Amino acid sequence: MNFRCIICLNRITSRPLISKNTKYYNLFNRINPCTSQSQIRLNTNQSWKPIPDIDYLSDPNNYEIIESNIKSRKGTGNIRMLKELLTKYNSAETQEKDELKKKLLFEALKIPNRSDPRLLSYGDTPHIVEAPGQKPAWSFPALEFHTIARNLDLLRTENLGNLTGPRTYYFIKELAQLEQALIHFTVAALEKKGFTLFSVPDLLHSRLIESCGMDTKGERTQVYKLKPEFYGDVCLSGTAEMALASYFTEAVIPVTQLPIKMAAVSRCYRAETSNVQEEKGIYRVHQFTKVEMFGVTSGDVAASDALLEEFVAIQKELFSSLGLHYQLLDMPLHELGAPAYRKFDIEAWMPGRNMYGEISSASNCTDYQARRLNIQNIDSSNTLRFVHTVNGTACAVPRTLIALLEMHQQSNGEVTIPSALQPYLDGLERLRKPSKPFKIKWIKSKSPQNKKKST
Repeated sequence: MNFRCIICLNRITSRPLISKNTKYYNLFNRINPCTSQSQIRLNTNQSWKPIPDIDYLSDPNNYEIIESNIKSRKGTGNIRMLKELLTKYNSAETQEKDELKKKLLFEALKIPNRSDPRLLSYGDTPHIVEAPGQKPAWSFPALEFHTIARNLDLLRTENLGNLTGPRTYYFIKELAQLEQALIHFTVAALEKKGFTLFSVPDLLHSRLIESCGMDTKGERTQVYKLKPEFYGDVCLSGTAEMALASYFTEAVIPVTQLPIKMAAVSRCYRAETSNVQEEKGIYRVHQFTKVEMFGVTSGDVAASDALLEEFVAIQKELFSSLGLHYQLLDMPLHELGAPAYRKFDIEAWMPGRNMYGEISSASNCTDYQARRLNIQNIDSSNTLRFVHTVNGTACAVPRTLIALLEMHQQSNGEVTIPSALQPYLDGLERLRKPSKPFKIKWIKSKSPQNKKKST
């Protein structure tokens, strides 16, 4: 898509139809499309409303499928409760409908996305699609990332409690340069494939984050929230996906401009915890840099599936060019979050940890996010339809660095740099031990003891 196109800010004063069923017509009004088919139109009204698929959710023939989907995905949502509310809404007096409508929407939005029928046969086990490359067979014991980086004087994770808290880190010298090389290498590859680069905000309203499928409330949320008394209802974004999806909130996109492929480099903030030994160090951290892919297609599963396949192909190409051995997994139902219709994970072999570790994922969210953000496309006959959204990780820096250093370590402690990254490092071919290591001596201070004064 050419983002130099004119963005029309003509206000859209009404809402799209929630259902073709006249029983539910009054839940929302219908949008009046403008005559132009070449412009993206944005509603300047901030009080948009989500549009759940009431046609599908209210069909009794779908109740068993929906209930099974909720159970298999270990998600929230209660289709029986929704059915009861629909019955009450249809027979309620006019003055009761507004309150019932709020409850109806609340319950409808808790129902997870539909699932690709191909996943039903997987059970609880991911389907291994392919596993390119091989595990290295070395004559020396493999070291894990933390040991390699510390020996090269490139990493600090210790004694940060008074500075930033747990699960944080400093990359130093060549490791910091390697982070930037990964970013530039990935962005350059994406731009060659037709992606438009965005710089996105890290602060988002909680409503936008929840519309993308991440809960911002409760004790187990992974979302950092700012103090509302000072900043309002604002959170730190966990991925650029949320800002990229929110960019099109209330938009009506000409179908001729689809698909749209976007990319962004951002810091990601997640309040994650883990007691697993293999996930120590920088494997699971509270903030990190990530290059994200995001796409918008027409509201056809064939179109969004095709874009998902393209995203996965890009991931495979990037990781193969970095000399990584990995396995591509088609994930089972219980591994899908609420927005995903289908999800692929890529796990890279990390010899120092003696495990496959997830370094990327890619999901087809069909119209789950579009319905919650009210993003539609319009065709030449002025027919409106909710778009589909697709997202994928192009490079999550910390875990990619783990896989890189562990896979390319040498017996003498040095690390060879893949040729694909060398142009972004002024031709640097190896990470070597410094001739003069930089050392910090930590001094432990004791709190002075209060002594009683003698009387």
